[in-house]
Amino acid sequence: MGEVLSSGAPDGDPATAWMRRRDSYGLVSPGNRRRFHVVVVGTGLAGAGAAAALGELGYRVTAFTYHDAPRRAHSVAAQGGINAARARRVDGDSLRRFVADTIKGGDFRGREAEAFRLGEESVRVIDHFSAIGTPFAREYGGVLATRSFGGVQVSRTYYSRGQTGQQLQIAGAQALQRQIREGTVRLHTRHEVLDLVVDDTGCHGVVVRDLVTGHIRAETAHAVVLATGGYGNVFHDSTLAVNSNASAVWRAHQRGALLASPSFVQFHPTALPKDSQWQAKTILMSESLRNDGRIWVPARDGDDRAPGDIPDTERDFFLERRYPAFGNLVPRDVASRAITAEIRAGRGVGPRRNSVYLDFRDALARDGREKITARYGNLFEMYAHATGEDPYTVPMRIAPTCHFTMGGLWSDYDLQTSIPGLFVGGECGWAYHGANRLGANSLLSASVDGWFTLPYSVPGHLATRLGEALPAHDDDVVVEAVNRARARVDALLGIGGSTGPEHFHRELGEILYAGCGVTRTAEGLTEAIGRIRDLRERFWTDLRVTGTGAHLNQVLELAGRVADYLELAELMCVDALDREESCGAHFRDKYQTPDGEAQRRDETWCFASAWSSTGDDRGGPRTFARHAEPLDFSAVELTTRDYR
Repeated sequence: MGEVLSSGAPDGDPATAWMRRRDSYGLVSPGNRRRFHVVVVGTGLAGAGAAAALGELGYRVTAFTYHDAPRRAHSVAAQGGINAARARRVDGDSLRRFVADTIKGGDFRGREAEAFRLGEESVRVIDHFSAIGTPFAREYGGVLATRSFGGVQVSRTYYSRGQTGQQLQIAGAQALQRQIREGTVRLHTRHEVLDLVVDDTGCHGVVVRDLVTGHIRAETAHAVVLATGGYGNVFHDSTLAVNSNASAVWRAHQRGALLASPSFVQFHPTALPKDSQWQAKTILMSESLRNDGRIWVPARDGDDRAPGDIPDTERDFFLERRYPAFGNLVPRDVASRAITAEIRAGRGVGPRRNSVYLDFRDALARDGREKITARYGNLFEMYAHATGEDPYTVPMRIAPTCHFTMGGLWSDYDLQTSIPGLFVGGECGWAYHGANRLGANSLLSASVDGWFTLPYSVPGHLATRLGEALPAHDDDVVVEAVNRARARVDALLGIGGSTGPEHFHRELGEILYAGCGVTRTAEGLTEAIGRIRDLRERFWTDLRVTGTGAHLNQVLELAGRVADYLELAELMCVDALDREESCGAHFRDKYQTPDGEAQRRDETWCFASAWSSTGDDRGGPRTFARHAEPLDFSAVELTTRDYR
């Protein structure tokens, strides 16, 4: 295993662990809270929630975002809904069923106690966002409406048409703005974190660059919360916003924070296929569409007839055929592998034969256009704008693409990383989702972290730091961090090569999709590691960054992010090669059942890998060491997943 890590979760029944932990946290009296300064990086659901909640409690909070406004964080892009174990539909749902679905959906590679916290707080999350203005859909009688998502057989997903993330983000940003007006939170937009202030005692702040002026400075704090999202853009083609990046997470890793399960990357089955190699990103279609859309391909290889000309007897509804109990609502990793297999077998559709059909013909005939429009209207409009095709009359075309990263900075049960004083929230953490995230659990986990976990755990840490002074700006640890950040910017500007960072990023994405994509082999991963090392060496000898660092320079921003991707990508492949089993979204061809399903090896791999690394950060070699947190399951039986 390597060095064994402890989760720090309370012993005993995981169902009561969070209640017992909340009662055991140290407290900071209201009069002392203003003495503490907390930095929050990121203003998505986790970051905005943490900053607003801590500010309202009376702590001094400084929030940073590289956006021009907090509400532009990538949380807005989550469309389909947010889960909650409220059991209002009387359809058999419960807290324990939520936990079982979450643990099983993650293929038993997440923390059981974290899943209980997620379910327990989910009830408060819905009530909270409803109270602060999120317009959830409602039934005729006024109760909040729900729908189903992949990997479950109940209806627990609350939604606001196809723009749930946007509405939650608006509500969270408004709560944050209220605290800014009250003076408890200072917000700095257009600022990017370049480094952390870290010494042997923990994290004491961040180093940021003003993206408009280029000014680099330190902001010291008693605690730092990173809520910077996932690292999926390492694949270049992903559903993430173009500016989403991994730099804050990777810099924390370089300063000593362990990175857990980096190869656990989710490929979303209902993204739009890439129609041109010059696309900057791919586009997500919400998983909620699989409630009413049926996924199929022509039964005959190479069938080039229009979809309307293919009769049902010559259509293969392959998810319904292979997984009759769940049908089109199997978890994302299962659906993505099945879709990829159909495309590779020559049954793909569309001009590039790189997609399958998502067909609403039967739902439209059953429910009528008005009801389908009420459920998914804005998604249908978005599809029509993106493709020029009308999904009311022809099937959508979808294909798997990189979407969500289950891996992230390793943290204990309190969301504190291996660096004391450095906390994580949202997708840049790791513990909830295991090897595959269930749909609609992303908005939930970010909200639970920001609003209902960090406001307990961060003060619990601060209670032990009362009277501790912040380092002065001329202290060695602060000066060293600022100088390190400036030197890295100067190094990127000074290479003077001939190739822009976008070229390296695109090539890295091609390497990862080929070697560390939906399916993986030892040979493919080994080749990918070698190619990444070669690409990183070329980057640091042939990169060309136009302009200077003394003004807004998006080429420089991208160069810094790609430099981090090139190091992170190697660790992702190392982790995937090291884990000799298949689980969730990590599918090694060698480890599968006779019918092609993922084959876990619990006797040797029932733990979470958490990596440290050392070495050159300017293109040279790096070495990696694996640590491990054993995973125990007492409430949910460790079984083989079966969605048939």
